Amino acid sequence: MAACSACGSSILFGGKTSGDLRFCNARCQSKGSLIILARQLPQDVVKQRVWSVYQGACPKCHGAGPVDVHVSYQIWSALFLTSWKNTPQVSCRPCGFRSQLGNAAFSLFLGWWGIPWGLIMTPVQIVRNIVAMAKGASADGPSTNLQRMIGLALASEMSQRSQAASKIAG
Repeated sequence: MAACSACGSSILFGGKTSGDLRFCNARCQSKGSLIILARQLPQDVVKQRVWSVYQGACPKCHGAGPVDVHVSYQIWSALFLTSWKNTPQVSCRPCGFRSQLGNAAFSLFLGWWGIPWGLIMTPVQIVRNIVAMAKGASADGPSTNLQRMIGLALASEMSQRSQAASKIAG
């Protein structure tokens, strides 16, 4: 099963490709140039920023870390319309747990009402939330998802600085 180069979500079918990169949708595909730029960043700079975020305060509740990426899964359905999404969030474990619990409850009540995908994907999304809630913080340090998000954020900062400098020069 392929993974999106931008967000890391699993791609069951379809998706978009750009060179050697594969994306789950057009929004993630628009981040392709940032991914290429992020690959060119010095790894020591990225690691330093990753550890700074990991050991810092939670951006949601401002509580103590460790801070990492916690993904919550949600689905809602109405007759023949079903929409599901995975939402990564940089936060402490308790904030991630609350988001996963809330999306599991949302999915439990609003996910079943679509045919056929609501009936198929609702148990999948609920189980994914339960597994994510049961999984504790990693003792190995920051996740690869946090490293990917920080790399993209640094690449975005570099791109914005470069655009600002070219506007001033031009």
